[in-house]
Amino acid sequence: MTNLIDLGFTLLIIFMIATPLINQEQTIPVNLPTTAKVTQEKPDASTRFVAVSIDAKGNYYLEGRPTVVPFTELQSRLRAYAAERKPPVIRIRGDLQVHYEKVAQLFAEMMKDNLVNFTIDTQVEGKR
Repeated sequence: MTNLIDLGFTLLIIFMIATPLINQEQTIPVNLPTTAKVTQEKPDASTRFVAVSIDAKGNYYLEGRPTVVPFTELQSRLRAYAAERKPPVIRIRGDLQVHYEKVAQLFAEMMKDNLVNFTIDTQVEGKR
């Protein structure tokens, strides 16, 4: 019986250590634009976010995966998100050097699919 209790406590410790590591977001490394710190309200815990990253070369990445997503596939994925009962909030992570045209294409596609809830990720001044 004592061995089972020890095993239970060991598993509890492992899960306590591993859970925060699982929750860390894996993102595409982009050089985000810098802005002044803005206070904002915390989103509801049930809010789902989907990150769309655009690197300096204009390549699209979806949900932090390191593979380039062609724009046609991005269009179909955005349509699928829009068809959900509660569409996610789109996190736009555009590199500082990306051409505005790529961001404008993403905005146009989101508006076409009526995905109007989005955030634009930036860095706080002095935290580079």
